[in-house]
Amino acid sequence: MFPIVKAEKLADKIYLMDVKAPRVAKSCLPGEFVIVKIDEVGERIPLTICDYDREAGTVTIVIQVVGASTQRMCELKAGDEFQDFVGPLGNPSELVKEEPEELKKKHIVFVAGGLGTAPVYPQVKWLHEHGVDADVIVGARNKEMIILEDEMRAVAGNLYITTDDGSYVRKGMGTDVLRELVEKEGKHYDLCIAIGPMIMMKFVCLLTKELEIPTVVSMNPIMIDGTGMCGGCRLMVGGQVKFACVDGPEFDGHLVDFDGAMKRQQMYKTQEGRAMLRLQEGESHHGGCGNCEDGGAR
Repeated sequence: MFPIVKAEKLADKIYLMDVKAPRVAKSCLPGEFVIVKIDEVGERIPLTICDYDREAGTVTIVIQVVGASTQRMCELKAGDEFQDFVGPLGNPSELVKEEPEELKKKHIVFVAGGLGTAPVYPQVKWLHEHGVDADVIVGARNKEMIILEDEMRAVAGNLYITTDDGSYVRKGMGTDVLRELVEKEGKHYDLCIAIGPMIMMKFVCLLTKELEIPTVVSMNPIMIDGTGMCGGCRLMVGGQVKFACVDGPEFDGHLVDFDGAMKRQQMYKTQEGRAMLRLQEGESHHGGCGNCEDGGAR
């Protein structure tokens, strides 16, 4: 069992938890994720690692209520336990594989949308700990949906916040801020990392392609089983079939077929859609997670 040592509400339907998981904390890196399960009947939920403390043996996760299983999870308090906390899974950010001295020569910008702030934070923190400054753009629907602002401000070189409704700092999308930084303020970026809803990442990539900025995206929003068994996170990258959970979750954003991935994501939510995907994809749609039968209750 894996005890929860801290649980707090960050925003409407968004909760943060520190979980005692020493073996995961010992080896995890930014960009990786864990699979969490409450009990025998609970659904297996893949969640990106938001932070970790190797000395304390804890891993921080951020959960958003989107269905029955995540609702049950978010009702847990400090002292409660998860039955399973498996990880680290997936591949770490490519940034952690580079030499810090080389990274210091690059100008890096992150664009985080909504819950995407959680997986962006550990990457920015890792860079900060290695003496690398990065600009961070955080966007959300409104002020109440901005999360981890103080934590991000402590590690970002520059933090830019924008809200769809203009209720905090400025009105507009993350793409508006990025365009302004490049075209009006004359900033140059060697790399953009965008994490958030798929539609947001799509439009960031359309902009960065125009601005000629190499871009990495995290396709964790489409993960279901998290082990490559179900085929739920199947997507096309540069004309090749990839699975977000085992091949990613990070990919070259300019090669991702976002339209196909979003269409597939919608189909996967219905029984008829899952049946059609099984027919179309054959062996690459494994069905091992069981979600093709009941659709899950996340």
